[in-house]
Amino acid sequence: MATEAAGIDRPLLVDDFLQRRRYQLQLADAAADEHTLVCLPTGLGKTTVSLLVTAERLHEAGGKALFLAPTKPLVQQHADFYREALSIPDDEIVVFTGDVKPDDRAALWDDARIVIATPQVVENDLVGNRISLRDVTHLTFDECHRATGDYAYVYIAERYHADAADPLVTGMSASPGGDTEEIETVCENLGLVNVEVMTEDDADVDEYTHDTDVQWEQVTLPDEVLAIRDALNEVITDRLEKLKQLGVTNTTNPDLSQKDLNKMRGQLKQMMDNDQSEGYKGMSTHAEVMKLRRATELVETQSVESVRRYFERQREAARSSGASKASQRMVADPKVREAMRKAESFDGLHPKFSKARILLAETLGINEGERAILFTESRDTAEALVEFLSASFDVRKFVGQGDKDGSDGMSQKQQQETLDEFKAGEFEVLVSTSVAEEGLDVPEVDLVCFYEPVPTAIRSIQRKGRTGRQAEGKVVVLMAEDTRDEAFFWISRRREKKMASQLTELKQATDDIEDTVGDDGQAGLDAFSGGDAATDDDAPDDDATADAVEAEEGDEGSKGDADAGLTDFAAEARGGDEAGGEDDAGDTEVGDDTADADDDGVVATAGVDEGVEIVVDQRELDSSIAKDLSTRDGLVTRLETLAVGDYVLSDRVAVERKSAADFVDSMLDSDRSMFEQVGELSRAYARPVMIVEGTNLYGQRDIDPNAIRGALASLAVDFDVSVLRTESEEDTTELLATIAKREQETRDREVSVHGEKTTKTRAEQQEYVVSSIADIGPVTARTLLEHFGTVEAVMTAPEDDLLEVEGVGPVTAERIREVVGSEYE
Repeated sequence: MATEAAGIDRPLLVDDFLQRRRYQLQLADAAADEHTLVCLPTGLGKTTVSLLVTAERLHEAGGKALFLAPTKPLVQQHADFYREALSIPDDEIVVFTGDVKPDDRAALWDDARIVIATPQVVENDLVGNRISLRDVTHLTFDECHRATGDYAYVYIAERYHADAADPLVTGMSASPGGDTEEIETVCENLGLVNVEVMTEDDADVDEYTHDTDVQWEQVTLPDEVLAIRDALNEVITDRLEKLKQLGVTNTTNPDLSQKDLNKMRGQLKQMMDNDQSEGYKGMSTHAEVMKLRRATELVETQSVESVRRYFERQREAARSSGASKASQRMVADPKVREAMRKAESFDGLHPKFSKARILLAETLGINEGERAILFTESRDTAEALVEFLSASFDVRKFVGQGDKDGSDGMSQKQQQETLDEFKAGEFEVLVSTSVAEEGLDVPEVDLVCFYEPVPTAIRSIQRKGRTGRQAEGKVVVLMAEDTRDEAFFWISRRREKKMASQLTELKQATDDIEDTVGDDGQAGLDAFSGGDAATDDDAPDDDATADAVEAEEGDEGSKGDADAGLTDFAAEARGGDEAGGEDDAGDTEVGDDTADADDDGVVATAGVDEGVEIVVDQRELDSSIAKDLSTRDGLVTRLETLAVGDYVLSDRVAVERKSAADFVDSMLDSDRSMFEQVGELSRAYARPVMIVEGTNLYGQRDIDPNAIRGALASLAVDFDVSVLRTESEEDTTELLATIAKREQETRDREVSVHGEKTTKTRAEQQEYVVSSIADIGPVTARTLLEHFGTVEAVMTAPEDDLLEVEGVGPVTAERIREVVGSEYE
């Protein structure tokens, strides 16, 4: 056992609340001096290290601290700990998640000394200009290995280094990456220049850890389950033969690797980019292979119940509006239907269920253990396990907050209550999906059971960290023999050993890595601080762009507000960044907070108040455009829930943005068509703009190119909308910035948000109701209504009468009668 030690006596800490552990104090002292990555095994108090740094910074530098954690339960857990450990009033330690309304967050931010938040919410508030990072003197990224790609940590770090007056960053993780390059990437993305590593081999750490016994248990699948898998594999082989004929693969083995599938997809995408029609058909076949592979993985590694649910969802998807051909072909294939029938008739038990029950009986009964955790990748499996194990044990589930395919998620309150009850010993078995892996203070347990191997080092280490902290524990991995489980297991073993050795090597080579990230990091910090103002090369040089936006004035303006020439336009594009002034942005969620569902549309004024303003619809936060705009010198972004349009650039210019795929999809959308959206846009704004983003517009969904050209012509001629094409999100960002600067700086126009969605007419509502029946679409709906006269008559018409209507064949007539006449289940 670890020896008892005196408490820590430092400013802002509750006396003797924290146990004095030398390794934590050493790490905190190092992290207080530089932007630092702290690597420490799970369960040994990374949060305490960050709290010690926060307390020192608030005492020495003042300001406020921001602590970011990837999930709502983690945020709440950290907030509770901070309130207990710090002598700061509880109301000055505030929680920011999507459950807190945006305008409430803006007010809470100003008065808080410590904000603990999910990163998506902070990202949204920065883009919306609701909060300022200028006075934040310590920023902690918990589970910082997530700081790659488009994850919100990366954007927040960029803004923090650019905006804060006196920044200090601490990144924390038990497993920062699978190799040195990944670790360096995390450091560069967060601006970290110092690396501090403690392993279980360190003397100061060793006394607080105990051995964890890891073993794996093989199970053999029954013949009935193998028959389901084999039927699906026959279909996969057939589809791979078709792809082989296209020259994108040399194998028809259904057990080919994910790497091979990714390579195949890349070749097909290249064919599509070259406008080869075979590429589109091949991509659809590839999608079918991926769906079938998922089904075989479920039946092999999860349960027959999970594959049953999967098939049901695929059937529903195939019947839905805009269903992919891949889904439709898959569920119609005779071999797949045979597999579905076998799954429906199977009434046995997957051997993993039996093995899990035996392991729990040994741990909790024979060995008199108190608690166990069973992890699974699948929510379907988690729910089935809870139902099965509840006959023998007191079991609860722990899943994410999102509702998925008929399965209700857990609210943050429910998650916290479940963890509290587990810690208190009110039940003995927790069945959890991956949401419980990262950092949640799940109590020490006697057994961690993996229902399936975890093929990534980070997730495996995070999970096994739940046992072996204060007493010896056991980890068991269940594997189905001769299935993907075995491949995943060996991949996980190899990666985990590699990460363990790399953490040791990282500890030994921190100086070299610090030199690498230090040099690159300083360059990055300089870039953060310097902004990214557009250059001459960034400015569009296209007469069509200028003419499209600045169309003939008509009744809108006087002749004195005439079109600018190309020379003037280019000068505006160049001069806007130079003349726009210095950006004052410094004054400015699953698996959960991807958007502010309660955003009431109030424009915030917490940050920059001067500069060219772009109002962004909050639903556009899924793209990188709003974030990119928010980092531009001389630009101010605001978030609203816009009634019409995606971006408002002045009192007369609003933009509807669609990707090439969305453009074609919205032509076919019977719910809210593109023309309805554009009609509302053109009624609300004098200069409506449609941006169609991306290449290969005419290669989407096998739509006749002339139909797409007709839609473009209708937008320009019938709706008087300027249709502009861009190649990418980056290109769209440049175009939006250029138009906004031209409107507000050169034309001296202000931003004004107006317009509202119009209510459908009675005829439109009738068409909508009929078109939704069996997804028959708006054209056939109008024909049916013209023939029968009322919605009621369409609904009650017998099949023979339906067949008399032009455009209605036997399949459509049968589907209408099936939907209208079938009993609701």
